[in-house]
Order: sequence, then structure tokens, then C-alpha cells
Amino acid sequence: MKILIIEDETELARDMAKYLTNEQYLCEWASDYPMAMEKVNAYDYDCILLDLMLPGGDGLSILDELKRLNKQDGVIIISAKNSIDDKVKGLRLGADDYLAKPFHQAELAARIESLIRRRQFDSNNVIKNHELSIDIRAKTVAVNDIRVNLTKKEFELLLFFIGNKNRVLSKSALAEHLSGDFADMFDNHDFVYAHVKNLKRKLRESGYGDYIKTIYGTGYKWEQ
Repeated sequence: MKILIIEDETELARDMAKYLTNEQYLCEWASDYPMAMEKVNAYDYDCILLDLMLPGGDGLSILDELKRLNKQDGVIIISAKNSIDDKVKGLRLGADDYLAKPFHQAELAARIESLIRRRQFDSNNVIKNHELSIDIRAKTVAVNDIRVNLTKKEFELLLFFIGNKNRVLSKSALAEHLSGDFADMFDNHDFVYAHVKNLKRKLRESGYGDYIKTIYGTGYKWEQ
């Protein structure tokens, strides 16, 4: 899962990124308004952590931009501005949650997990798909109750496919999801092919149906 931290306090942003990385999230950071606007226009995120007080602009304007672009990124406002007016404005503009500073990192991680589970998987901790079972919290996968050992990237890829069933996902979209803005540094998407190939093989060897279809010249689709 990919997180964008929009926060100008360097130490806080680093602490958040370190904690969330240990929780198996892929984190990116924008330290000011222009950088944040550039990222939300160029990429999609599972969750955006948004500070309202930013150098160069207002965080509420970023919510306006997300709404204008019809983006589906989840948003948690994180701000020392804890007045009712700011909270109401943010929620009305499309934010999913509000967390006032200071906060515990464990609570932040729990809020993110709850938001993603609610938006993508109907609030379920365990996703069932025929004989496949995915435990989001434990980050484990089983087929017919037998554990399937996936790498972190393969697990992320599986969740991305399940969350976008019957939609064609381009190789560039998969690359961005797996590597964030570092995806632009790769000359090709061979690493995406390798991860998809390994995921398909492990699921097939465990007895799970071949639901990942290759859409030649475009990308892949979880087809059911």
C-alpha cells in the first residue's frame, strides 16, 4: 500500500515514514505545497496524510484539487489546527478522517489500516476469494487453509489486483504502485513482469485458479 506524507516538519515526517515503512507501507514525502500538488496530480495513493499548514499554500486547497481531479485517494488530515471549523471544512471537502497533533504512531497506523480496509475491502480484515484467504493485518495468504509464502511485493501486488477486480491495470500503474515515484527511474517494466509471473506461479502451485490474465500490449487484469 502506498502512502503520501504531506508534512513540512522534517523530523515528524521522517518518524512517520520510518514507522509506516516498518508496517510494510511504501511511503513518499512532500514537504511543501508545490511538491504536494505535483505528486497528487502525477500519482495515485492508497492514503494521503495531509497537514493543513504548509509552506507555499493551504492543505485544504489540495483537497479541492483531489476533488477536481475526481481522485479516489483516501485522506487523513493531520494538523495542529484542531478547531471544529478546520475539521468540518476538511471532512466536507472529502477527507476521510482527522487526527490532531501530537499523536501516537500506532494510532496513525491503525487509522490508515481502517481507512484502506473500509474503502477497498468493505471494512473486512480477512478477504475471501473462492479458496483464497488474505489476512490484511497479519499480511498472510492461504489457499484452502494452506499458507502461501509471498514476498512483500507479491503481497502488495495481490491486494492491488483484488482491490481492482475486472479492471485492466497497465504495467506503468503496477510499477508505480510497487515502487512509487521511483518507477520513473526504470528503463522498462521487466520487474513488474517478474513479480506478476512469480505471484501467478505461487498461486497456481498452491491450487488457486489462474485469475490473473495478461492483456497483451496493455497490462494485466484479475478476471472473475
